[in-house]
Amino acid sequence: MQLSVIILNYNVKNFLEACIKSVQKAIQNIDAEIIVVDNNSTDGSREMMKLVFPEISYLFNDYNAGFPKGNNQGVALAKGKYLCILNPDTIVAEQTFTSIFKHIQNLSNFGILGCKLIDGSGNFLPESKRGIPTPWVAFTKVLGLYKFFPNSKLFNKYYAQNISETENGKVDILVGAFMFLERELYLKVGGFDEGCFMYSDDIDLSYLSLKEGKQNYYFSEVSCIHFKGESTLKDGAYMNRFKEAMQFFYRKHFSSSIIFDAMMDVGISLFALKKKTEIVKEKYKPEKYLLLTKDIQHINEINGISVVEFSDFDELIFYLEKNIQKNLEILYDSNYFSHDLYIKTLERFKNLGFTFKLKPANSEFFLGSNDKNDRGEVLFLK
Repeated sequence: MQLSVIILNYNVKNFLEACIKSVQKAIQNIDAEIIVVDNNSTDGSREMMKLVFPEISYLFNDYNAGFPKGNNQGVALAKGKYLCILNPDTIVAEQTFTSIFKHIQNLSNFGILGCKLIDGSGNFLPESKRGIPTPWVAFTKVLGLYKFFPNSKLFNKYYAQNISETENGKVDILVGAFMFLERELYLKVGGFDEGCFMYSDDIDLSYLSLKEGKQNYYFSEVSCIHFKGESTLKDGAYMNRFKEAMQFFYRKHFSSSIIFDAMMDVGISLFALKKKTEIVKEKYKPEKYLLLTKDIQHINEINGISVVEFSDFDELIFYLEKNIQKNLEILYDSNYFSHDLYIKTLERFKNLGFTFKLKPANSEFFLGSNDKNDRGEVLFLK
């Protein structure tokens, strides 16, 4: 078997359904399998898997085993030569894996490959490519110094800003939302370290690949949506977990660092102060829905919001170009239009005042998130 896609789920039933359906389209012409591990979800994920995907290998834990162990359990069942570790709150395009298989043929000493991740509004997620988080590099991340000095080698290493989001290149660290590698390498380094704190597991696996003499790569020509905010909110608890994760990484691979602890304490204090001054955003409500589907039902409104239906993609694009900054939300039916086209539309119209939601094939809901910090929303039609 060529490929095993491992998806670890925890209480994101609707996003998991959308993710699996996108992967199914992406592996149609590949000898591949999907393996889902569930960390004791209580949202009906188990029932959904049995009903919608009875043919897919599904392991249900009766406790939350965590990210490292859950993925290791999935890999233990895998038969593919290659693995893709994939978050459940992601959407992949139809050509994702065929493009990757073609690309890695030209890579020397291939270790782990990551792709270009975007959020639910089409904006690039910088964690798609990263450098080794030394104490100084981690400090520049916590304080956000990389934002102010993106071209400085002193400040831009955390997000590997020496490589643009549209370039392919060698990087040190990749993100656990999408990691493509040989199963042999995964098993050789011991997989994800089950002693890892949250947020250090993907850093550790990437670094172990480097220690094996392998090279990790960022592949910009494949874009994948990572709704992201659905699983993690950035708050004080997040910053403390980030500190613990970095401490774990340093203790395992380097000597412990008093300097790092001091840097992180200062950074977390400044972060907390900044959070206190932030204004909480009101929940976004669009003025109008634009529904793209071949199944025209002449729907006039959804939840009190008017709907304009389109059966032709070019007509929708023409309408969008004439109505920039009009607080419109695009509802996209993947029964009739590709995930690849949806991803390209997000990237084309990002930051222009539009929001987007995707309807998985043969489902009765749309889902999406409006930015990387948005926990995501599911819009039911019935």
